[in-house]
Amino acid sequence: MPRLTAAQALVRLLAIEQVPFAFGIVGGKLAPLMHALSQQQAVRFVGVRHEASAPMMAAAVHAGSGRMAVAVGEMGPGGLNLASGMGVALNNNLPLLAITTNQHRAAAYPHSGMFMDLDTKAVFAPLTKWNAVVHDSRRLPELVRRAFREALSGRPGPVHLDIPQDVLATTADYPDDAFALPPERYRATLGPRPAAESVARAAALLRAARRPLVVAGGGVVTSGAVDAVRTLAGLLGAPVVPTQMALGVVASDSPHFIGHGGLISGDALRAAFEQADVVLAVGCRFSSWMWDARGPLARRHHRTISINTDPSALGHPVLHEVAMQADARLALQDLVAALAAEGLERMPDGGWLAGLREVRARYVEGLAAMARDPDPTMHPAALAKAIADALPGDALAVFDGGHTTFWSNDFTPVDAVRTRFHEPGMSHLGFGLPYALSLQLQHPDRPVFNITGDGSFGFTLNELDTARRAGLPVVCIIHNNAAWGIIRSGQRAQLDFEFATSLEGTDHAAIARGFGCFGETVTRAEQFAPALGRALASGLPSVLDCRTRFVSHPAAPAFGSMNRFGFEAFMPVPAPG
Repeated sequence: MPRLTAAQALVRLLAIEQVPFAFGIVGGKLAPLMHALSQQQAVRFVGVRHEASAPMMAAAVHAGSGRMAVAVGEMGPGGLNLASGMGVALNNNLPLLAITTNQHRAAAYPHSGMFMDLDTKAVFAPLTKWNAVVHDSRRLPELVRRAFREALSGRPGPVHLDIPQDVLATTADYPDDAFALPPERYRATLGPRPAAESVARAAALLRAARRPLVVAGGGVVTSGAVDAVRTLAGLLGAPVVPTQMALGVVASDSPHFIGHGGLISGDALRAAFEQADVVLAVGCRFSSWMWDARGPLARRHHRTISINTDPSALGHPVLHEVAMQADARLALQDLVAALAAEGLERMPDGGWLAGLREVRARYVEGLAAMARDPDPTMHPAALAKAIADALPGDALAVFDGGHTTFWSNDFTPVDAVRTRFHEPGMSHLGFGLPYALSLQLQHPDRPVFNITGDGSFGFTLNELDTARRAGLPVVCIIHNNAAWGIIRSGQRAQLDFEFATSLEGTDHAAIARGFGCFGETVTRAEQFAPALGRALASGLPSVLDCRTRFVSHPAAPAFGSMNRFGFEAFMPVPAPG
């Protein structure tokens, strides 16, 4: 029976789950864990400059690779600082394990009023799928296994273990087999498969559809169902709408592509929902990116087939004709097999997909015209196009910021999943740099870009120090309009005033150089590609401070409408037909 500290046992258990990284800040009460991490190479510790970045980076590990990572917080404020990043993970269904420490057991739960006291379990309860306090180090194998089981089962999400300082340092004897169990022995790693009856009913609806529409959510990426979606779309002659968590399920040059990410993708998406007779939603929760003033776009006349591992996502907010609590890949494989065996009852409307592609083409032409704007101060479309033209083919890109993400969403080409990343669930400004750093750690040989706004960049620019220390040559491209642009626009439009929206006078390129990074200011679109070349050639973390003006995105009215729904959005909708 090996005799180990609880911290050493914890690190061994993480290695069994092939956890590649732990992110956080070293702390005095975390010393046993830091010591254990220093004694091995399986789990790499990366020190950040603010704990909020740690769960953002851990969430990006799952978004980028499907693996889980760890975020670490010291007791009291260290754990509290993790909270905002935990919201990013929870609202985007990205599993991670948060580890915090606390006062020793004699002074905690209930706490006795010592400095840095915090009921961390209570703080994290609404931000996690499951959390617990480890009162006895001998229970660590059981509790760590449960944490991974909870994080990865059903709807994925973050979990949390709070380990009091004396427990973390305690030495105990562990059974010989405590570190020998593979994950498939204590959690499900496959499935579930859909019920045969549900597959038959869904196939019957799709066989009879004239204007089928496929909506692909993050569950498609998590389950590895991309090829199955593309096969099914080809079989049905259907357009595919990827959500913001599924960018790349169909490439932006695919004949099935009509836009991605929801209402901000333009007129073709709205037309698709208005005209579709059957909607197949796979691994999608229909968040408000798919809403307008009347609620979810798929609550109207459609017959909806919904596939999701999370039973609570079936029937809310979209009512369904057929529901499958199933893994997306297995469900789609069964659907494709059923359709291939019996063929289609009616051929799809020949003008259906072609018509939507024409709507999309007109929208793209309008964007191209904006990118040619001759004004001396760059139009955001001009910068977005310059970025799209200059990005290397193997680039990974994160879309951060408010309005900035709209332009990135339109112009940045995408041909595969896990190459373009957004954060639609919490929409936490500033997540971009931590996300990009995490992606660079996962893909050291690929160029990684954080395309962000100046307001957003200010939230986490301190992580440029992390980038330099860790040797992560991420390139940050800032749409700098020197303002909280979308807020200023809203103030003017709604109440004809302007208050506290100016961000003028900041030289982000100089800030980058102060951190030991590369920094350059760009004022014209034609300057961008050469500046990017210099940034990449420097081999350093880089900031390109691109001076733009604020111009309202053409999808801004649709974006606004999704937040103005009334009570009727939650009322039952009569069954179609």
